[in-house]
Amino acid sequence: MIVSFDKLPEESRVWIYQSNRIFTASELDFIKANANDFLNQWTAHGAKLQAAIDIPYDRFLVIALNESLQSASGCSIDSSVRFIQNLEKQLGVILLDKMNVTYRNSNKIKYISLKDFRKMAKKKVLNSDVVVFNNLVLDKKEYKTLWEVPATSSWHARYF
Repeated sequence: MIVSFDKLPEESRVWIYQSNRIFTASELDFIKANANDFLNQWTAHGAKLQAAIDIPYDRFLVIALNESLQSASGCSIDSSVRFIQNLEKQLGVILLDKMNVTYRNSNKIKYISLKDFRKMAKKKVLNSDVVVFNNLVLDKKEYKTLWEVPATSSWHARYF
């Protein structure tokens, strides 16, 4: 069952999917409608899951789950991945490729391959205080505090 993202507790688990591009207004409407349908029927072992979405910067899709009520199961996680895969196909975007990095440079959000990010860091094209999106955060609290951070404060630090 879908709820407002703000109403979920801080310990709610999150999954973050970064898009290779900004979503258009019509795509945002499409995503929201489809996410509402999916989350309203999302279950684990027959129990409804309390979940929400957030779409920051019109290019990330964040699914949050209140696991204090019901934890996700392998099957429920698989169904959420299928939902994301369907969005990729229908919108012609990349959401599941974890070998890419999204960062902010001069207030513009950039999406590049991890290989290119490493090269740019090594050549000092990017410095260690560049703001990166750490999509490995685990819960809503980390999402709010540790998602957008200088590279030195995330797993990206190893490249500087």
